[in-house]
Amino acid sequence: MTTTDQTADLFAYTLRLADDAAILGQRLGEWCGHAPTLEEDIGLANVALDHIGQARALYTYAGEVEGEGRDEDQLCFLRHERQFNNCLLVEQPNGDFAQTILRQLFFSAFMLPLWRELKASKDATLAAIAAKAEKEAAYHVRHSAEWTIRLGDGTTQSHERAQAAVDQLWPYTGELFEIDGVVERLVAAGIAVDPASLRDEWHATLREVLDEATLRLPPDGWFQTGGRSGRHSESFGHLLSQMQYMQRAWPGHRW
Repeated sequence: MTTTDQTADLFAYTLRLADDAAILGQRLGEWCGHAPTLEEDIGLANVALDHIGQARALYTYAGEVEGEGRDEDQLCFLRHERQFNNCLLVEQPNGDFAQTILRQLFFSAFMLPLWRELKASKDATLAAIAAKAEKEAAYHVRHSAEWTIRLGDGTTQSHERAQAAVDQLWPYTGELFEIDGVVERLVAAGIAVDPASLRDEWHATLREVLDEATLRLPPDGWFQTGGRSGRHSESFGHLLSQMQYMQRAWPGHRW
């Protein structure tokens, strides 16, 4: 693999991580002023800010790797829908509170071991970003797990709505473990993490939490896919129009 090929792969991989963080941060930000309690309003906003901070660091690095003068603002706010490669899970609408919490649990339980492994990356910048993000992901797992247990093992209504959230979001989790040529080459180079190697820990974390919450994991089966190649769900365009409005209406704003 030439240096040019590896640069292109590193740019694509870093951009995917940035897109995941930016889109989930945007979704969580929609809860500001609407969470069930004041404390949780602040809690979800803090989780959103963690993801936005990760996105900024990753977009900035992606721009440096690309070397074409694009910065974090251009990469996040001036790309079109098909140019985003985030996984479908993070763009799913907030739904009710249980859907937001289960979406966070599924994603954070995957990202925690990914950041931990990425700390050993041969790419020093990715390793440094991962070291900070790991601590944040650990809190995100704990926060969403506590709420999942509270909802699942709560009232009949909260249990039913939490189980409905699990069933609805489960088909979007398979994409977390997809691997393509970009990831394969970067894993071989010691830069990226093989997502398949995280599956057992991810599954064990979910089973422990959901068992205590008296919720059941659906069986593996057909999973949604397409986000990594720019094919997104219907709601994504609406999310992007809100997220990019300021930059497109008044170009040149800084994040």
